[in-house]
This record gives sequence, structure tokens and C-alpha cells, in this order.
Amino acid sequence: MNEIKEDAYILAIESSCDDTSAAVMRGDVVLSNVTASQAVHEQYGGVVPELASRAHELNIVPVVDAALKRASVTKEQLSAIAFTRGPGLMGSLLVGVSFAKGLAASLGIPMVEVNHLQGHIMAHFIKEDGVEHSDPQFPFLCLMVSGGNSQIVKVNSYNDMEIIGQTIDDAAGEAMDKCAKVMGLGYPGGPIIDRLARQGNPKAYNFSKPHVPGLDYSFSGLKTSFLYTLRKLVAEDADYVEKHKEDIAASFEATVVDILMDKLYKATKQLKIKRVALSGGVSANTALRQAFNDYAKRYGWEIFIPKFGFTTDNAAMIGIVGYYKYLDKEFCAMDQPAFSRTTI
Repeated sequence: MNEIKEDAYILAIESSCDDTSAAVMRGDVVLSNVTASQAVHEQYGGVVPELASRAHELNIVPVVDAALKRASVTKEQLSAIAFTRGPGLMGSLLVGVSFAKGLAASLGIPMVEVNHLQGHIMAHFIKEDGVEHSDPQFPFLCLMVSGGNSQIVKVNSYNDMEIIGQTIDDAAGEAMDKCAKVMGLGYPGGPIIDRLARQGNPKAYNFSKPHVPGLDYSFSGLKTSFLYTLRKLVAEDADYVEKHKEDIAASFEATVVDILMDKLYKATKQLKIKRVALSGGVSANTALRQAFNDYAKRYGWEIFIPKFGFTTDNAAMIGIVGYYKYLDKEFCAMDQPAFSRTTI
């Protein structure tokens, strides 16, 4: 086994869904972070697993090659390979996992498996050369919101995380995508909703909010309320959605943000923790970021909001967890399979 080095070069690979990403880390500093997205899914209104895995097969070699070249690092300089083992789409994961195993075996270096959700949360610890950075101190609370997950997590350390609240049905990002589809806005719907909402009135419509006990979330009732409201309005005017899409988007977005922030506020009160972080793809949403800043001013929170480049699926977030595991010698055996479902 090679000597453990604090400034080791680690190649990270992320392929859990429809983005093929590779990053090179020097310790906890990201040197390159290359991502190839897949436009093929737009025409289907969602990710098609079979098409996603095929695209990963085409993208994985050029993406890894580009990451190494941008970092000016050769594969022979690598000390370990970190990869997303799960959760995610099995076919997509298998491409990244298989590539990581093959490259690690050929180079004779260890592999480090990373939980995708843990990577999103630990993205706050990624450093960049010449960029001022402040890590959240443990313990802190993290609101993790994406297309597949909505969770409130108590983060005690990089490898000790406790889910204290989560969605019991749809995730916030999933609800946004589905309601955008109802409006005929295209896929992915979240960024489109965000753009339209900036021009609309968030108080134009009242959509129902769920009454779920504890710190758990639910977005299915909101989706139903949204659908019934639009059906009634369209029945009176077939062009209603097109004429009022900005106000509809703003009102829907505001409702989602209110639901998310209400439970997060309750969590800070119950656990008496005022260090609060945001992560996941939906953390790029403008209204949610603004709400974080507003709550910080109102309640004295110390907040951490990731750079846009670290919000969506990317390999740097896998690399930072991989680096910490590398230091602790938490290596992965070659026979470990990918997994599609798990918690952190």
C-alpha cells in the first residue's frame, strides 16, 4: 500500500444519474471538475435510465482524460480513486464503478467508495486555490434538497450524519419538475420555474401546504392542489397558463420554499443549532437562497450556501469525501457492488 499523503492526488468519478463527472483533488483542493451532461432526456420529460447508462459509456473516458489534463496530473501520480457507489440509477452507477475498478487495478492504487448524498453535504468543504473559504464547524444542520431527496441532516462529522427529517413521498425537486411538466415548460423544470418566478407575484395563488407531524416533508398534496387549481383555470380559459405562467411559477416556488424553511426552522429550535447549510441541486434555486439569507438575519443563523458549480451532481463533492476517507484508510474492496437505494 502506498504511503498516505495529505497532499495526495485523488481522481473522483460521479455517475449516479445523467451527469458524467470527473475531478482531480490535491488534498482537499479541487484542481479540475469536468462534467458532461446529457441533453437526450429533454425530449422525454425525464431521465431515461437505459439512455443515461449508454451516454455514460461514451462520456467516461473523455471526461476523465479532460479532468487529468486540466489538473496537469498524470494517472501515474494518483494515490487513490474515489467513486460514487450509490445511491442512483444502477445502470449509470455501474459505468462509473466499473471504470474506477479497472483503472485502480491497472495502477495498483486503492479505491474509496462514496455515498452520493454524503457528497452533496460535504461539498461545503471543497477548497479552491486562491479562493477564500470557510468550513462549517461540526455539528451543523444541512437542508439537502434535490430531484430525488429532501432531507434535514444533523452532521456531526464527515462520516457521522443523522437524518432527522425527510420527505415521505416526493422530493422538492421532483415536485418542481412534475408541476413544470403540467405547465408545459419542459425538462428539467426546476431552473425554468426559477427563471419565470423572478418575474412573477409569489402571492398570486394559494396552494395547499401539508400538515405532516415532526420534521418530515410531503409534497404530494401540494402537487394535487396545484393540478386541480390549474385544471379549473384552464377549463375557463385554455390559454390561462401561458398568460399567467410567471405568477403561477412564483406562487408554486414560494410554497415549496415555505414548506422547506418551516421544518428547517423547527429543527434549529429543537436541536439548538444555528449553523445551517444548504446542499443539493435545488440549492441553486434563487428563492431558496434568498430565504436562507433572510432567516439568517432574522434568527442569527450562521449559514453556508455552496457555489453553483458544487450544487448539482459533480465529482468534486465525491472527491472531498474520498480524500477524508483516504486519510482514514477507509478503502473499498474490488468486489463491492454498486447500490441503487440507501440513506446516509
